[in-house]
Amino acid sequence: MDYVKRFQVKPGDKVNLKEIDASFRDRHKSHEHALAEIEVYNNKLRKLQYLLYAENKHSLLICLQGRDAAGKDGTINHVLATLNPQGCTVNGFKVPSTEEAAHDFLWRYHKAAPARGQVAIFNRSHYEDVLVVRVHDLVPKEVWSKRYDQINDFEKILHGNGTHILKFYLHIDADEQLKRFKKRIDDPRRQWKISESDYTERHYWDDYTRAFESAMEKCSTKQAPWFIIPANYKWFRNLAISRIIVETLDSLHMKMPDPTVDIKEIRKKYHEIRKKEGGGRPEKGN
Repeated sequence: MDYVKRFQVKPGDKVNLKEIDASFRDRHKSHEHALAEIEVYNNKLRKLQYLLYAENKHSLLICLQGRDAAGKDGTINHVLATLNPQGCTVNGFKVPSTEEAAHDFLWRYHKAAPARGQVAIFNRSHYEDVLVVRVHDLVPKEVWSKRYDQINDFEKILHGNGTHILKFYLHIDADEQLKRFKKRIDDPRRQWKISESDYTERHYWDDYTRAFESAMEKCSTKQAPWFIIPANYKWFRNLAISRIIVETLDSLHMKMPDPTVDIKEIRKKYHEIRKKEGGGRPEKGN
């Protein structure tokens, strides 16, 4: 199964989250059954990130969105932790600071966009400004309704400068969210993550559903596609996202750059130095 095609919201598609099975897990029966495949894609992801960094022609922006407890932090810990941190940044976007609020809503996101050869991960993203802002009437509709086109223009600019954008909606159902809230209550290591809003926001479940659907319908484009990832099973969420990232990076047909020096001359100098400093002892492979 091609996971890019399977989970992508195609431009112009209507989105109905109620019709999408949050417990979908493809052919896999369990986490243990999927472990070997997960490891295969983790290894491929490591190699492709190295190639991205070495070629220095492209960058990758990964946006993670979802309801409370959908697994944004878990995705970063279990999928994207496989990346070399020297070539990767993670940005979490909460309530704008005074400085950020004094600029246009996209300013703080543009500053965090990845440079060539880099991967940037947005834990929540510029879509907050058509999600929570819309649900809670933080700005008038005439303001937030214009932001879909502004977001598309912003992503088009990034893509035109070599940034490939993958946007993942982590899809859990209401029952699964409550189960995860209960685990936070019962686990002392997770209690720090509990907030009043976890429960008050559930009153807006349908409002958020409509807001997420609108964002994906209006802003899933060829250059910046949305993917709806079934996330009730955390391990399947991790597998699906890693596969989509790998398939996307593979499609760039990246190549290692040519050396910038004369390798024969460098090898000659190496052996001269080694003979002088190391006594000329033979090395394996030479």
